[in-house]
Amino acid sequence: MKYSEFFIPTIKDIPSDAEIISHKLMIKAGMIKQSSAGIYSWLPLGYKVLKNIEKIIREEQDKAGANEMLMPTIQSSDLWVKSGRYDDYGKEMLRIKDRSGREMLYGPTNEELITDIFQSYVTSYKELPKNLYHIQWKFRDEVRPRFGVMRGREFLMKDNYSFDLNEDSAKISYNNMFKAYIKTFLRMGLTPISLRAETGPIGGNLSHEFQILANTGESTLYYDKELESLDPESLDPDKLQSYYAAVDEQHNASKCPIKKEDLKISKGIEVGHIFYFGTKYSEKLNAFVQDQYGKRTPVHMGSYGIGVSRLVGALIEANHDEKGIKWPKSVAPFKLSVVNLMPEDQNCNTIAEDYYSNFMTLNFDTLFDDRDCSIGKKLSDNDLIGTPLQIVIGKRDISQGVVEIKDRLLNTTEKIKIDDVKKVVLNKLNS
Repeated sequence: MKYSEFFIPTIKDIPSDAEIISHKLMIKAGMIKQSSAGIYSWLPLGYKVLKNIEKIIREEQDKAGANEMLMPTIQSSDLWVKSGRYDDYGKEMLRIKDRSGREMLYGPTNEELITDIFQSYVTSYKELPKNLYHIQWKFRDEVRPRFGVMRGREFLMKDNYSFDLNEDSAKISYNNMFKAYIKTFLRMGLTPISLRAETGPIGGNLSHEFQILANTGESTLYYDKELESLDPESLDPDKLQSYYAAVDEQHNASKCPIKKEDLKISKGIEVGHIFYFGTKYSEKLNAFVQDQYGKRTPVHMGSYGIGVSRLVGALIEANHDEKGIKWPKSVAPFKLSVVNLMPEDQNCNTIAEDYYSNFMTLNFDTLFDDRDCSIGKKLSDNDLIGTPLQIVIGKRDISQGVVEIKDRLLNTTEKIKIDDVKKVVLNKLNS
């Protein structure tokens, strides 16, 4: 994509209500625009990041055996009345009436709806286990929406739901999702820390939340240092769940089970939560199957959520500097920028066009900065939006037979011979 044809409305002045770095940088980089309190339009740059995060989540869900579907944002209140949560959920739930006077709601979560879908079609234990997921917008009417997409009212979530015959098989499904979550966050260049958590309004007796490390995080985490060096190829959920990890006041220094030298203390941001809640919803919503003995039995369920839009903010909190965002390659809106500092120079244009067409042909999403603007604006904008690798083409360098390669993640630059640039950049992109 040519920068001159792409919509990236970067700005200098940050709104006064932008309190945290991710909110400031998303506004400054032209990723989002506030529509109303806690509700945002996702502009092209932000939307590309959102879709890249979705892609990783979707791939790991599919690998774990979950089936993708799509449920509506608006739900009937009837199922929520049956489950007992319609009145219990509180003012966070947006309640509306359709033109016929029927009570409806903008879904904050989907346990009721997915249970009703399941019970409509599955009747035998032979059809189990099942795991269904979707990536859909949710709405929760926060009392005080703040921190941009980190605590908005409308947000994009991946939520999935497992259905099993009994508790033992349900915990296998739970552990399967636990492992998928760790792999998902590792693929995004994040360091995930899993903690036993309260089940809250979802219910149940087993739950874990997933926090990622970020210096500007909202929670203080205390955890075993081994959790910082996980091998995505050999993840054992039972072992991972046995490691010590606690958040804020849950940590008691005098009762901490691990040695002081093995204890790490860092800031974290919650990005995911998983629950096993047994038959809480299946009993109330008639999700029964016939077991191997011919007996009708309620299925055991779990639910698993990842804040997709929240992850955009969390990634920025974990990856930024004074110049702007530093996207990990796996989620970056563009993997590479070709920055032509001298568009009026024919040699610079020819070389820039060659690099751009070459990397686009190789299916690397490349941003070609062909704008007629100052050198300073080009350099600062490309650092702000955080493209991991930048090929910077200037007249003086070209006269010396080199171009500059900037690694945004490492904040390093090097001069590379013109003919070697493609090979060097390919090695960096594929590493």
